[in-house]
Amino acid sequence: MSNMTVSPLGQANLAGASDALFLKVFGGEVLTAFNETEVMSDKHIVRTIEHGKSAQFPATWKANAAYHTPGNQILGANQIRHGERTISIDDLLVADTFIASIDEAKNHYDVRSIYSAQLGAALARAYDTKLLQVAILAARASAVVTGAFGGSAITDADARTNGESLAGSIFDAAQVLDEKDVPENDRYAIVKPAQYYLLAQTTKVLNKDWNGAGSYSDGKITRISDIVIVKSNNLPQGVVAGASGENNTYSGTFTNVAAAVFQKSAVGTVKLMDLAVQKTADDGDFATMYQGTLMVAKYAMGHGLLRPECAVEVKIA
Repeated sequence: MSNMTVSPLGQANLAGASDALFLKVFGGEVLTAFNETEVMSDKHIVRTIEHGKSAQFPATWKANAAYHTPGNQILGANQIRHGERTISIDDLLVADTFIASIDEAKNHYDVRSIYSAQLGAALARAYDTKLLQVAILAARASAVVTGAFGGSAITDADARTNGESLAGSIFDAAQVLDEKDVPENDRYAIVKPAQYYLLAQTTKVLNKDWNGAGSYSDGKITRISDIVIVKSNNLPQGVVAGASGENNTYSGTFTNVAAAVFQKSAVGTVKLMDLAVQKTADDGDFATMYQGTLMVAKYAMGHGLLRPECAVEVKIA
């Protein structure tokens, strides 16, 4: 019986290797850049509005107690001071990309889901970055209400290089917050990965005999005092200038920042349009005119400081 003649699909011009023209698939997966995720959404106050360009956040100060003398009238002696913070909506923030139809036809793996994720990640980085800038600015701000407390700073020259020293400064920050009657719940310290792992190697922080929490083998640390430790690449560094489209203050000099320590009430967000991802229809007018697909991720929000007394900056100088 004669053998069948095979038409080699992967051979170039019927010569050479039989798989030369086959697609180079890397285990059926596409390796993408690390998709950073935001860490700040549950660590501050968020208000959603349906319309408008800003929102007001009221601020009040303390009442005082006094002993009552029998027979005297109680007339409401406390005049509680009020103030407010206004946070404006920044211009629409977008991250976009365009995929040409001819390129997509030539490509052998789907990129749309990958690009969508990366556009969303770009906005997540912007979200965290601005909130952490505001947290530092809150620590530098004066009181909202007369007689109340402003923010605080702790100078620790070794905070970026010595985990035990940084841990001590975070304890100091906890003391500062306690002395200002800041609630003990929902306190956070945001540090860069380098400082996070210095803390994770600090045995006093981890040692169970010291009531430490975390794992040396896993490189994880959960809290110091009552402050949850979180690592983020978005802690501000260097000099940050204002940008067109910003309707709140995010700029400042952050060269010496080692950590942002704050309670949830320190920072607020006003949200007009939540994160959304759009793309043009494959058979619409846009696709016909430009022969491709436009993908856009967007949101309209604004961020600002609310209670400076709830924020502490740990800095090296």
